[in-house]
Amino acid sequence: MSSPRPPLTTTTSIWPAASVLIAAVLMLAGFMILNVATNAPTETSTSLPLIVGGLPVQGGLSGGAQLLAGCHQAGSPPNNILDGFMLPTPSRVDGPFAMVNQGAGDYDCHRSFVTTTTAAKLLGFYAGQLAARGWSNFSSGASNGMPQLLFQKAGSDTFYWVLGITVNHSDTRSVSWTFRIYQNSASV
Repeated sequence: MSSPRPPLTTTTSIWPAASVLIAAVLMLAGFMILNVATNAPTETSTSLPLIVGGLPVQGGLSGGAQLLAGCHQAGSPPNNILDGFMLPTPSRVDGPFAMVNQGAGDYDCHRSFVTTTTAAKLLGFYAGQLAARGWSNFSSGASNGMPQLLFQKAGSDTFYWVLGITVNHSDTRSVSWTFRIYQNSASV
């Protein structure tokens, strides 16, 4: 009998497995560099659309924001709702501000105006301008049969705000209408 011998030694290399791991790390690093190089931050600017054929927004000393300033009191409505405070050109005041509840309860303010246009163009002005400012139209038509649009937007004060445009009287040359904005506790 022969004497016992130690087993044969074989060397197993770790390099084949390490090469797969190294290749994966290099590919990951390459894609990360490529991603950083091709996705440089870009500046986006937002602007309101110009509505061709529509009524222009009234500006200047008699601009919409100034003629509706009586509805903006002590932080109500919040700043992100004030973008709805606009009037079409040419509009003029047809009555005083009316603050319903005078601060006792939910906010509610309205004012009457006269605009030399048609009811359809007036409502089209608000439909286009308010949609571009993030307001959603949820109702068309008033209970008295007169044309009306109601829009809603979430305010930064956690309330929903409703902006209404109601035509009171219309003829071929002018429209008598009411701008109303009020606070709503829930989405419509």
